[in-house]
Amino acid sequence: MILPYALGRLVHIRHYCLGLANLTITIFYALMDTRLLETFCTVLEHGSATKAAVVMRITQPAVSAQIARLEEDLGFRLFERVSNRLRPTPEAEAFHREVERALRTMQGLSRVAEKIRAGESGSLVIASHPSAGISLLPPVLARFASRRPEVRIQLYTRNSEVVREHFQSRAYDIGIAEMPIDGTGFTLDRHAMDCVAILPNGHPLAAHSVITPDLFAGVPFVAISRERKTHHRVMSVFVEHGARCEVVAEVEFFASICGLVANGLGVSVVDPASAAEFAPVGLAVRPFVPAVPYEFAIFRLADREPSVVAGHFLAELEEHIGQFTRSAEKVKPL
Repeated sequence: MILPYALGRLVHIRHYCLGLANLTITIFYALMDTRLLETFCTVLEHGSATKAAVVMRITQPAVSAQIARLEEDLGFRLFERVSNRLRPTPEAEAFHREVERALRTMQGLSRVAEKIRAGESGSLVIASHPSAGISLLPPVLARFASRRPEVRIQLYTRNSEVVREHFQSRAYDIGIAEMPIDGTGFTLDRHAMDCVAILPNGHPLAAHSVITPDLFAGVPFVAISRERKTHHRVMSVFVEHGARCEVVAEVEFFASICGLVANGLGVSVVDPASAAEFAPVGLAVRPFVPAVPYEFAIFRLADREPSVVAGHFLAELEEHIGQFTRSAEKVKPL
């Protein structure tokens, strides 16, 4: 019974020693000047310090000094002179195989770092309320991802209250939610869009260039849920103009309203991004007067700078939003 236990301990010790050796080698390469390794490989390839100097565009004494320094660091000779050529020692040939592998790894790390600096690699995590997640973000995300295939994108769609509450978990880069938002601890970009009227293609009222509450009076109307601020703003406009809003359905999401209107259930007033996204499925889109603002905010944690990837995406998102918004206000953290 003692022998299996002893063998097990020996195996454990062997694995520990191998791991320690690998860690030592990794630290060794990390601390070593990569120029010395590159010089060593060039001399070995050309068999001459003079030729290596020409290739590397440095002086021959500089090459010799770097080889001498590397030999001192390693504790063994790398070359011996034979007939005016530098012939690698057996130790140098064994070392060369490891150096080539290490340099390939370092070159790979350099390429990864460059992609990270350029915002072409990394991750982007967004928490968004449904309207933006369904209509506003998809065209921007699709274009962004097509140009940055190595960026991993995650989009979580929740109602605005959940987005605001969960954002403090620091798991997200960008949040998008409907107003109001308590800006404490956040950097906010507030946006306001003028809602538009939508009708089924071919609807008689689509002949008008602008839609007013009077034109929609008594027409079957698909309303956004009364839990949303936009519902009350739309209803107030109808009341102020003495027009009767004939609500046939209350729906939670603008996207669903667009689908219902396109299928002939009625008419409605929605945010312009949703109308633009769903217009191809059979919607006529017209300006709605008087203006009904739809307000939302893009936000991030105030104590953390956005990643390079997030910064690039925010710039593209702001440009996309610009075609719909009538105003934007940058809000500093409280």
